[in-house]
Amino acid sequence: MIGKAGIAFLVSFVCVVSTPVGIGRALAAERDWAAIQRAAEQGHADAQFHLGNMYYFGRGMPKDDVKAVQWYQKAAEQGHARAQNNLGVMYDNGYGVRQDVARAVQWWEKSAEQGNVNAQCQLGHMYHSGRGVPKDEAKAVRWTQKAAEQGHAEAQFNLGAMYDNGYGVEKDYAKAVQWWEKAAEQEYDEAQFNLGNMHYLGRGIPKDDAKAAQWYQKAAEQGHAEAQKQLKECNARGLTPPSSSLVPHTQ
Repeated sequence: MIGKAGIAFLVSFVCVVSTPVGIGRALAAERDWAAIQRAAEQGHADAQFHLGNMYYFGRGMPKDDVKAVQWYQKAAEQGHARAQNNLGVMYDNGYGVRQDVARAVQWWEKSAEQGNVNAQCQLGHMYHSGRGVPKDEAKAVRWTQKAAEQGHAEAQFNLGAMYDNGYGVEKDYAKAVQWWEKAAEQEYDEAQFNLGNMHYLGRGIPKDDAKAAQWYQKAAEQGHAEAQKQLKECNARGLTPPSSSLVPHTQ
């Protein structure tokens, strides 16, 4: 049986290094390392960022976190938002540089102020957990909301958890449901599971066992262990959702 609908605020780091961006068709495919290198050495911020990604992911050359940091740093100092975000990742995890969580936050703040959604999401987590900055739930909500409004699924999930638990905001189960629905529509399994719980308990939304089973099914298909357990209970009660409601799971 379900003990409670809300789950703990997401603390795992899933706002990982951004994917590479191109600086033109010839460079976007990462087929001309020499051209990217030349552009980076000439001070082109996009090329510096791109080269940092190539070293970080080991694309076109051996993986080298130290060199990745060096190129992210050059681009970040020119105000490149994605490079600032990635440099924060490197400092937070100690990739290619001595770990420095406070410095990671500094770079994420620069990136977030420019609207980088990953940095905004990460800042929300940092202010919630008090890592690298004093714990501040109001700022956690602020940054999480900014990312959520840009469609970031993890941020939408976290914002739902904030409303469900009253972290930095007044408890509002209906708003928790609204944000979890947005994340669940993007196949975020934790949000799907929580929606199942909310429907099951009638928390912030009318109780509806059939809809609970539907959301459990969607999360279970993605391998969510707790959802699989709850789905078995629903099935035992004859609440198996119709096949038309299922969301195919793709790898």
